[in-house]
Amino acid sequence: MKVTLFSSKPYDAQFLKACNPVFGHEMVFIENRLQLETAHLAEGSLAVCAFVNDVLDAPTLEKLAHGGTRFIAMRCAGYNNVDLTAADALGLQVARVPAYSPHAVAEHAIALFLCLNRHVHKAYNRVREGNFSIDGLIGHDVYRKTIGVIGTGSIGSIFARIMVGFGCEVLAHDLSPNPDCVAQGISYVDLDELLTRSHAISLHCPLTPQTHHLIDETSLARMRDGVFIINTSRGALIDTEAATDAIKSGKIGGLALDVYEEESPLFFEDRSVGIIQDDVFMRLTTFPNVLVTGHQAFFTHEAMENIAKTTLSNLSDFEAGRACPNVVKLD
Repeated sequence: MKVTLFSSKPYDAQFLKACNPVFGHEMVFIENRLQLETAHLAEGSLAVCAFVNDVLDAPTLEKLAHGGTRFIAMRCAGYNNVDLTAADALGLQVARVPAYSPHAVAEHAIALFLCLNRHVHKAYNRVREGNFSIDGLIGHDVYRKTIGVIGTGSIGSIFARIMVGFGCEVLAHDLSPNPDCVAQGISYVDLDELLTRSHAISLHCPLTPQTHHLIDETSLARMRDGVFIINTSRGALIDTEAATDAIKSGKIGGLALDVYEEESPLFFEDRSVGIIQDDVFMRLTTFPNVLVTGHQAFFTHEAMENIAKTTLSNLSDFEAGRACPNVVKLD
């Protein structure tokens, strides 16, 4: 089956091509993001494969459907960038990769937290310049701190268990408590208690209308002074301008981000030779207690292999007329 893959990088092609001999799909790799202006590039493909920052709104989906596309294979877990109502009306099936490597994302969140707390990024730069002073690099023991985890699915529960291993008290908030977390002695509390008691808060919930700007001026005001916030989930969980104000006031003691609410024009591209036009993002990067990585939490060999296998399997299920277990259903 012919598949056009958008937002594809050399590493995507590497892992997908390595897995494809088992499945036998005809793959066309496109570096451009999928959006209305590029949807014509998929004409003649029964399926397209998209990623987190592609734009699958109603006009784009209509153009894809007009060009013969009937299946959307998201090579990621999230699908908040897909207009599912429009897809359903057009007869387009949408599938995703629900669990490629929860350990990869959870471990990256831990790495960001530890690096930020102990100023590893600053120390690295100092030593490379021959500066071995440790002034200003003092951190905190993680042991016995209270860590809040919002969202305890596969990723959040792994993050929580790792923090238990550090000797932390872990507070969790989720609509459905995870039995594995309860068995680990993790306490489920309401959101207000988690916000007010936690020394550090890690976000692992999906982006929905209810969680959009979950961290805003109001929720920040309820937190401890000097709180650490880690986000490896979706950028729009945090109101960036409110977070910037909280950094300036000292309410936020450290902010670690692998995602950013306006990341689409920035992430996954080399922007080093031009002027970045996002003033909010550039302001963030001026703070010494902010650490940003470019949506790489998922990026391990194991995760890329799982993404490739599941994506190609989803495509084969559609081609063969089999029920695909990873199809996203309209609520």
